[in-house]
Amino acid sequence: MLKILIVEDDVQLATTLKYLVEDNPRYRVVATANDLDSAVAEATDHLPDLALVDLRLANGTTGFSVAVRMGDFDIPCFFITGKALDFPMPDLALGCLMKPFTAEDIHRSLAAAEDIMRGREALRPKMPVNLMLYDKVDERRGRRAAARLHPFPPFAEDPHRALDRGHAALSFSAAP
Repeated sequence: MLKILIVEDDVQLATTLKYLVEDNPRYRVVATANDLDSAVAEATDHLPDLALVDLRLANGTTGFSVAVRMGDFDIPCFFITGKALDFPMPDLALGCLMKPFTAEDIHRSLAAAEDIMRGREALRPKMPVNLMLYDKVDERRGRRAAARLHPFPPFAEDPHRALDRGHAALSFSAAP
């Protein structure tokens, strides 16, 4: 079972996210936090396997600062945000899931994160179009294992309809 810390300052969204995550019995939310200090306290108390982190948090803190501190505990992060990042941040997070999302988007994103964390090279046929996984250097093989997401479709359209028009969600490759 994957133990998850949710770091989100919107209490209603954090509660909804908890229910969506725990809809799958493979995942359990061990704590929620709303800023950097509470995230560090909860990580210390519960030692989660993964942190789902919003980028804009309470008390003037950001998901970036939370990700840096979670790195001190060797807890990987997965960003969840309403605004796409301009560039990937593989040193801070495994990837980023754009809001809005469905329960299926959450489950598929967590499965992809779990694959990355466990070193499994899996090609999941149905990845959410609002998910971006970040490149990491595969030190065992001395090459980059890349997970590439085609550019997000225009923000105003329904991301699930983009799949109907042939937008590929994710492709894996290994570069020398």
